[in-house]
Parts: sequence; structure tokens; C-alpha cells
Amino acid sequence: MSVRGIRGAITVDVNEEQPILRATIELLNGIVADNGIVPEDICSVMVTVTGDLDATFPARAIRQMSDWELVPLMCALEVPVKGSLERCIRLMVHVNTEKKQHEMRHVYLGGAQVLRPDLTKA
Repeated sequence: MSVRGIRGAITVDVNEEQPILRATIELLNGIVADNGIVPEDICSVMVTVTGDLDATFPARAIRQMSDWELVPLMCALEVPVKGSLERCIRLMVHVNTEKKQHEMRHVYLGGAQVLRPDLTKA
């Protein structure tokens, strides 16, 4: 068994609580579905947001999901690089798995697809 990281990102149109929470759930559900994992497999989730998203903590959305109450979550601000993608939520999901690194499916949704076009589904 190894610990692997699964990356993901999504953008929101506005800095408002509900769009941020919905986008976080959409992204996490995509990562879970694409990788066939369950909360019990998860070691922890690191959540970052760009500085322009301060209406809520995205981790609140995860905490409210069924069976995610015990998964360790941490929120942080993304490094504020000039010209970087705005209104972006990123997840780094650390998972216990038998899968190899190349088998991990990273998920980039919405405007965040520009971050890693090489990992974005066609």
C-alpha cells in the first residue's frame, strides 16, 4: 500500500459562499469517481484558494458530505503569483492505494483546465 497524491482544480465565477461550496463538492466528487476511492481511503485533503475567494472555507463543503467527517482537511491560500488563474480552488487528495502513480486520475474542471491541459480529459 502506498500513499499517492491526486490533484484537482476548479474555478468559480463569483466570490460567493454557495458557488464556492458547490464547486468544491463537484471537484471532490470528480476526483473520487475518477479514481474509485472512498473516504476511508483518504489520508488527508489539502485545499487551497486564490486570494480573491474569501466568502467561505471550501473545506466546509467537504465536512458536510456523508462519511467525510473524520477526513483531515486543511485550507490555505494559494501563492499569489501575478497573472495566475483567478477564483480557483485546488485540492490535493492524499490517498492510501495499491495503484501506481501513473494510474492516478487528476481532475481539472472549468477554467482550471488551462492549468494542466496534459491531464485534462478530452
